[in-house]
Amino acid sequence: MMSRFTGAGAGDRRRKAGWLVPMEKDTLGSVLADVLAASHRLAPRAIPDLVRDAGRRLGLSGARLYVADLQQRELVALPEPEEARRIVADGGNEDLETLPVDGSLAGRAYRTETAQLSRPDAGDADRTGWIPVVDGIGRLGVLCVTAPELDAGLLHRCEALADLLAMILATKQPYSDLLARTMRARPMSLQAELVWAFLPPRTFGTAAVTSSAILEPAYEVGGDAFDHSLAGEVLHLTLLDAMGHDLASGGCSATALAACRSARRAGGRLDDIAVEIDRTLDRWIPGRLLTCVIASLDTTTGRLDWINCGHPPPLLIRDRRVVTGALDRTPHPPLGLTGYDVPPPDVHSAHLQPGDRLLLFTDGVTDARSATGELFGEQRLTDAVDRALADGLPAPEALRRLIQQILVHRGHHLTDDATLLLTEWHPRQG
Repeated sequence: MMSRFTGAGAGDRRRKAGWLVPMEKDTLGSVLADVLAASHRLAPRAIPDLVRDAGRRLGLSGARLYVADLQQRELVALPEPEEARRIVADGGNEDLETLPVDGSLAGRAYRTETAQLSRPDAGDADRTGWIPVVDGIGRLGVLCVTAPELDAGLLHRCEALADLLAMILATKQPYSDLLARTMRARPMSLQAELVWAFLPPRTFGTAAVTSSAILEPAYEVGGDAFDHSLAGEVLHLTLLDAMGHDLASGGCSATALAACRSARRAGGRLDDIAVEIDRTLDRWIPGRLLTCVIASLDTTTGRLDWINCGHPPPLLIRDRRVVTGALDRTPHPPLGLTGYDVPPPDVHSAHLQPGDRLLLFTDGVTDARSATGELFGEQRLTDAVDRALADGLPAPEALRRLIQQILVHRGHHLTDDATLLLTEWHPRQG
């Protein structure tokens, strides 16, 4: 039986009338090679068919891909072609199948990043498995697989397929309105669209370091922004909080990110980056202030350098406990005050120990008030961090739980942006 996917990029020996022709024997390598070849010019709406076809060739009776929504509360089934046409036409995705991230076996696979199997029930012909779909260490969703028997060998093949599907999703997502609409529970404000367009992936990592961020309110964010990027062995971290919560605030943080990247990629030091942001704001968005922490971590030596311009100090987490005051320094004034002859900020330094974590946050986290007016506060944040890390959670899941606690404290309605950036240094030993 011939596969249904166009063979763009495959060799002529694998083509016949525009369709991929399976090898004589469907080995794991041949299936993955065909999926990769088909993916190059694959429209996002055709991903569900690609997944089903690959699953059948691996010996599954069914396979379907679910993606996490923007706030990581639900796992949403990728729409079938007819559903995709409706979503593109009217923008709604309320009829798509969803599963809760908290309280479902699929959600457990997503939260723990480990495969989960359903208990076999009498009368069921198939068993269901849930495979995490992770790009590097960035969680994207889960792959649902069904088969009469999901043994270790078949699960291994499914995990390999899930890894490849993660790469395909990551490459299609930046230019697909269909995927964007599938992952959104409601329309996004103009300033939020502006900010999200400038943000990097929320999570990435190497053998030496992991960095993950989360930002709320996801659909109305205005002034907060983050950046994390590797330059050789050095990890650069930036957390920005622009004054206000409107389109100008989003423009301010986006402009500051662009200035930061421009100076950084030209070889600028941390104080050079701050000066460039300051000058850029003064020229193009005068009167707007911005607080920030800009840092660099040498992932070989553990040396941490940072500047703090009017921002809450970073938290150092060691042995799953916050080291109180370890990174407290007198902050420099906020950026945007060029006309007041403020000197460049001081660069502070410290040395991390293997396993240390660094938490950056905006004041929208600690200043979130409950219905009774009680601040979330740094002590509650510290306690929440300690509990999350004591459970041994990976950084993305720890942040997801942290932001949920803040939202619950605030009655699920934030009046200010709340952003968290968690970095762990875990160099190879020996």
